[in-house]
Amino acid sequence: MKAVQFDLSIPRYAFSKAMGKVNSSFYVESPFSCLKLREVDKPALPNGEWAEIEVKYGGICGSDLNLIYLNDSPATSPFVSFPFTVGHEMTGSISAVGDKVTDLSVGERVVIDPILSCEARGMSPQCYECAQGNYNLCQHMNNGSISPGLLTGTCKDTGGSWGKYIVAHKSQIIKLPENVNDLNGVLAEPFACALHAVLRNIPKPGDTVFVIGAGVIGICVIAAIRALDIPCKIITLAKHPFQAELAELYGTDQAVILSHKKDYIAEAAKSLEADILHPVFGEPIVHGGADIVYECVGNKKSLHDSLRFARKGGKVVLIGLAGFIDNLDMTMIWLNELEVKGTFAYGMDELNGEKKRTLQIAVDLMQSGKADLSLLVSHRFPIDNYREALSTAGNKKKGKTMKVVFEH
Repeated sequence: MKAVQFDLSIPRYAFSKAMGKVNSSFYVESPFSCLKLREVDKPALPNGEWAEIEVKYGGICGSDLNLIYLNDSPATSPFVSFPFTVGHEMTGSISAVGDKVTDLSVGERVVIDPILSCEARGMSPQCYECAQGNYNLCQHMNNGSISPGLLTGTCKDTGGSWGKYIVAHKSQIIKLPENVNDLNGVLAEPFACALHAVLRNIPKPGDTVFVIGAGVIGICVIAAIRALDIPCKIITLAKHPFQAELAELYGTDQAVILSHKKDYIAEAAKSLEADILHPVFGEPIVHGGADIVYECVGNKKSLHDSLRFARKGGKVVLIGLAGFIDNLDMTMIWLNELEVKGTFAYGMDELNGEKKRTLQIAVDLMQSGKADLSLLVSHRFPIDNYREALSTAGNKKKGKTMKVVFEH
């Protein structure tokens, strides 16, 4: 089968890192790129507790782009095994099952929780975090019966959704109800990321929430808050007008401020009922602000804004993937006693007194009609056109791009 793989070598990495700064096409199109479209064998079932899945849609995530453009921190490299087929967002159907898989049948439509934690790795007893349901914080992502990998799409043994077949442990697999279509299925994973961020940092009734970024994750945060019926005010900072329109469609309140406007700081402060103060030099600061800021972009400007627009004693939730950030002014963290919370993927979360896998909560909300994210799939490409797909995913304004998926 054909698959897009990432295969790291120091010479390729160094060449792509240097030349990519001149022209970003070197990250994808150069013979020395770490990214390759290859003919590969289907991944084998590691043992009888695993199933094979034929992928229908494989999503391109912002974290995938971060990887391809070599923005990831080397700190994650011990939890990756090369070469790996990229892609952790997917929907598909069971195509084979191991002899210890009793509750899944060939042909059933499914999504997967991509985290490769203790249970998938055959670790017993499970680590402390997995025993608590925090699979995303598993202490054994580089141990066990399979190769290192934080999640499917970073492990050489499992395959990834940028190929036609993957394998998944039975604990990772969640069935799709009949009334949840495949386009919603491929969005279940990013929706679960947003749900985890919201459920672990839940707004109180009457709070003002500021969502920075109206890409897929930002829209999913808005959709999660509304699906959970949390009575709070949502203000969204969007980069492009088409994103602002989607934010309004999914439930943002009153004002959507376009960050390309020169006066966006003043507009945001007004919506947040905050004051603008001007230091002796440098950018203005905001006095007042949101109770909770969900940062969904992960660059220097968005991180700075997340600290700027939080009220005294407020909370900043970091969902956007950030690596190295130079010269980030941390003053507001201590001056306003901000609580800054990181969030990575998901594990189990509690809703209405019941604790279950966050991905299952996402699917349940879709089944109940509380969330329909299928509108976010803006582009579909065959895997042969992976370069065009990545270019589209990386140029949101030109193509009015939201979620780009590979259609197998």
